[in-house]
Amino acid sequence: MTRTEAREVAVRLCFEISSKECTADEVLSSFFDRDHYSSLKDEDDLFSQEPDDTQKKYIESVIRGIGEHSAELDGYVEKYSRGWSFGRISRTALAVMKTAMYEVLYMPDIPTGVAINEAIEIAKKYDEPETVSFVNGVLGSFVRGETNP
Repeated sequence: MTRTEAREVAVRLCFEISSKECTADEVLSSFFDRDHYSSLKDEDDLFSQEPDDTQKKYIESVIRGIGEHSAELDGYVEKYSRGWSFGRISRTALAVMKTAMYEVLYMPDIPTGVAINEAIEIAKKYDEPETVSFVNGVLGSFVRGETNP
């Protein structure tokens, strides 16, 4: 599994946390259960290869970090969502943005441009062009506002 695929898995797990209202540890525990992961292979090519130790640690770090900083990340989404009410934002778009924002703020080994570009590519797979443009705008404003004082 590549880092790009691991990032997409993290986005999907972030989505799951918000849709099921469960903790990061609960989602990670069930997700990495061998039987559960094996069942996903038949449903989606993304899960055709299990994450290696490095990618598993990355996914766990991102999901636990998003869980720990969820309110902060929601605040950034709300702050930079000009013209959109928070309730209008799809859970998928929210998961994409929170993943990218977490990487930018808390994972210095990941270049900001990579986090943002890959977030946009993931958004394109799951959302309409209008939403992708919105995600791009929010993330661009976030990076300019929070990383370039």
